[in-house]
Amino acid sequence: MKRIALFVLTNLAVVVVLGIAASLLGVNRFLTPNGLNLGALLGFALLMGFGGAIISLLISKPMAKWTSKVKVINNPSNADEAWIVETVRRFADKAGIGMPEVGIYEGEPNAFATGAFKNNALVAVSTGLLEGMTREEVEAVIGHEVAHIANGDMVTMTLIQGVMNTFVVFISRVVGYFVDKVVLRNTNDGPGIGYYVTTIVMDIVLGVLAAVIVAWFSRQREFRADAGAAELMGRKQPMMNALARLGGMVPGELPKSVAAMGIAGGIGKFFSTHPPIEERIARLQNGQQQ
Repeated sequence: MKRIALFVLTNLAVVVVLGIAASLLGVNRFLTPNGLNLGALLGFALLMGFGGAIISLLISKPMAKWTSKVKVINNPSNADEAWIVETVRRFADKAGIGMPEVGIYEGEPNAFATGAFKNNALVAVSTGLLEGMTREEVEAVIGHEVAHIANGDMVTMTLIQGVMNTFVVFISRVVGYFVDKVVLRNTNDGPGIGYYVTTIVMDIVLGVLAAVIVAWFSRQREFRADAGAAELMGRKQPMMNALARLGGMVPGELPKSVAAMGIAGGIGKFFSTHPPIEERIARLQNGQQQ
């Protein structure tokens, strides 16, 4: 509940900050007479910026089950399934969160956690992960995913994405009106071609920059989840071993909606949602967990 309240308050704060900044800069005095209602734009930016992010968060768990074909373990059918469920239960109790749903899916080595609420989440591991790692290493990976849930990372990432989206929508349209009315001197009542072209270009450019910022936050969150796994296990070596093992594997691709919550993934230096394996191991090694 606290995180949901924080989510709502942050949304409102974004709108207020944008409104105050526009007023101080005199942007609203120029734009309103030329066809752009600043209040309406702020509302539109809020709706567009957070609407998709909120919907994505709320449907993340059913979508993850569907796209990854996750088999939820309601009644363990063998010793391995029973061990996985018990491991998740033990870590969830230690982290102080509600018992997540537990599932297995067919695929290359990976695991993920998702869900809108930390007391009603999902932890899923792939068959490739179970086959390619020792039990202790799998346990560390499960601890990593439970740490994501306990840290509220699903809501945090949605919040950051929503903030970035709101700024992109707002700024791109302000710049679009400026180009249309001032640079191209469009005197028509409505926006001209300059507005539409500029808005599209700015959406793309600012969207790329926003993706870089979101990816950076995601990488910092991975360090915290690694440390969280070490804390849940009482020592850091199993997590370091799991990461080292993962470094020699080809991680399975996850659906976009849960890619940032996997144990590994991402492309490129700036757009990767996960830090390099070597950097994660070094951070753990230099940390306080023994």
